[in-house]
Amino acid sequence: MMNEPSFLPNHAGWIEVICGGMFSGKTEELIRRARRAHIAGQNVVIVKPAVDNRYSDTEVVSHDESTLPGITVDTADQIVLLTSTARVVCIDEAQFFDERIVEVSNTLANGGKRVIIAGLDMDFEGKPFEPMPQLLAIAEYITKLHAICAESGMLANFSQRVVESSDQVLVGEKEAYEPRARHCFRPPTDKKRGRPRPPINQTISDNNTKEQE
Repeated sequence: MMNEPSFLPNHAGWIEVICGGMFSGKTEELIRRARRAHIAGQNVVIVKPAVDNRYSDTEVVSHDESTLPGITVDTADQIVLLTSTARVVCIDEAQFFDERIVEVSNTLANGGKRVIIAGLDMDFEGKPFEPMPQLLAIAEYITKLHAICAESGMLANFSQRVVESSDQVLVGEKEAYEPRARHCFRPPTDKKRGRPRPPINQTISDNNTKEQE
């Protein structure tokens, strides 16, 4: 994983993109960087698309329930107006914006802001999820994260849809998607194949019992 740039010249801006499949920790990493920038005394603004209301209408929330206050926007162009005083602009779930998010991100970075973007790089069919490929192309820094495959336990790069729907945009959680490795990915939809896992403390206790036996 890339350590985010720590030196922020007064008049320099850039774009960082955090990408990967579902459950890979993209929003968690976005929140981590936002908190570090806030600790450094920088004015941070976090925005997310209005369509993403899975956990909260007013907060940016990761799958592990880390939260930070956020601003909900309907269009990418609103971001420029709402972040005029920010030094660091964080954009979550960028794949849900239209292609205007690319020009908006460039405008913010050219204006001297640090722009941190998180989003899915592939859709449920394993195809590039626009506009993420364009954002990856213009970014100075890219971090690719992986989840753990629900079927094989290997690194997962794909988001397997496990409910019937042909819509590219289907906002959902564990009831609708599973992380999958390439050899376990069966687009467009597949049945759930993840197996229940015991709590960590229970696993440790079971292992200790077996060793004593």
